[in-house]
Amino acid sequence: MPELDRTPPYLQVVHELRRRIVDGELSDGDRLPSVRQIAEDWGIAQATAMKALAALRADGLAESVTGVGTVVRSRRNLHRSAADRLERAVTTGKIYPDDEYAKIVSAELTVPPTWVADLFELGEGEQAIRRHRVTYNDSGPVSASTSWFSPALAETVPALLETERIPGGTPNAIEAATGKRAVTTEEASATLRATDQDAEDLGIAVGDPVAAGRNIYLDADGTVIEVGESVAPEGRWKVYRKA
Repeated sequence: MPELDRTPPYLQVVHELRRRIVDGELSDGDRLPSVRQIAEDWGIAQATAMKALAALRADGLAESVTGVGTVVRSRRNLHRSAADRLERAVTTGKIYPDDEYAKIVSAELTVPPTWVADLFELGEGEQAIRRHRVTYNDSGPVSASTSWFSPALAETVPALLETERIPGGTPNAIEAATGKRAVTTEEASATLRATDQDAEDLGIAVGDPVAAGRNIYLDADGTVIEVGESVAPEGRWKVYRKA
């Protein structure tokens, strides 16, 4: 039986089943545990178990199928938060679950936007490392994202300037070379209109609504390790886990 804590029982079930979906342990079309099974496994009332499944359906992570039960139906519509991707990279060396993959479109030294330059304390015209990628699953593009790094890492982590995937993930490569580890993120999000680049990356029309995010990854001392920007098409649920 899973270990319980002070979190309300139905939320404990929601958090655990959501984790299995986000991590890929449960795939699109897989049947979720029945109300009776959840009640037995967690030692809760069936009414509480029903509430947990209802919460997953409300989150867009599952749906009821007549004669089958509640099944996962939205993994292809997930847009994982920066915190989730950071946790996966640090703990498993993998950012993406088995049914997703990313293509690094470009990796270069270039002048960043002003807000990024300010975070890295760069002067006017100074360059930073930029890695741009598009993430896919079997239904097409999931998101497009750009990561910015201090130009000092060009010498210590030269792989950042290559368009190949970095074994073990970018956070682990930076930690191995510098001893600095991203342990937390600051996130901001907004709904914007797709730019020309967004439209090309995601296969949508210029001006279509997109879910945009900005993420700042910091080490234990508050030093900025990475700055990220991301966009995802409308209709994708942004999922994160809270410890």
